[in-house]
Amino acid sequence: MRLHAAAKINWTLEVLGRRDDGYHEVRTVMQTVGPWDTLQIAPRRGLEVTVEGPYEVSDDDLVARAASVLAQGAARGANIRLSKRIAVAAGLGGGSSDAAAALRGLNELWGLGHGDDALAEMAAGLGSDVAFFLRGGVALAEGRGERVTHLPDAHPAWLALLVPPFRTPDKTRSMYAALTPEDFTDGSRTDALVRDIREGRPVGDDSLCNAFDRAAYEVFEGLGDYRDALLAAGARRVHLAGSGPALFALGPGEGAARAVHARLRSPGGEALVVRTLTATEALRRED
Repeated sequence: MRLHAAAKINWTLEVLGRRDDGYHEVRTVMQTVGPWDTLQIAPRRGLEVTVEGPYEVSDDDLVARAASVLAQGAARGANIRLSKRIAVAAGLGGGSSDAAAALRGLNELWGLGHGDDALAEMAAGLGSDVAFFLRGGVALAEGRGERVTHLPDAHPAWLALLVPPFRTPDKTRSMYAALTPEDFTDGSRTDALVRDIREGRPVGDDSLCNAFDRAAYEVFEGLGDYRDALLAAGARRVHLAGSGPALFALGPGEGAARAVHARLRSPGGEALVVRTLTATEALRRED
């Protein structure tokens, strides 16, 4: 089987504060978008994970960990061939999406019959965003991000996406460490967007927010040059994707997003035009 693993952005990402367990409490609306990675899964003796693209598999790789969690110590085998298209450590959730696709595919290949609740529990143990990617589309995520409430598919939207070539070791931890109490909010902007989506209103720039907006421009030296390049190309506003450093501009339609992309003179990195994906599109597969 060949499964697609979509990227994501966060329409909102609010951090409510630091919890007693050391994690931060978040409230966020997540949305699947192109591009996507692909996983080809086939039976074999033993487990083998290979990757095509600028990424190397490690013992801590989320796909390998997903397979191990699902196997639960049994001698189960599969060949997983991962083709990377989503930029690594950019705030686009590629690793979490790959893990969710592996859980779905191996659950079927091995005939385990785990339902949504069981897979979601396994996903929560792998990483904060993995549970969201089991279904994709648009969802409210709370807690560390593992408590997911799926929402109706939002109106389609087009984005000009810019991925700077920055690499920060242990990026997510560094970003959370850079937050101050002034970056914390009460989650009300996320709640307002959830109401809008449930009532069928389109997502607009005024609805978007990200707790990491201030910290990102301190942690990623030179990120401001990429924001300025998008603005110079005609973007109305520039938003941080997840914990960054990827940036996106929301276009009022495909033509506007492509116009920004065509005028963009970026200092480097990768520039794409992408569309939001429904839950059905995000779980596309080929057999």
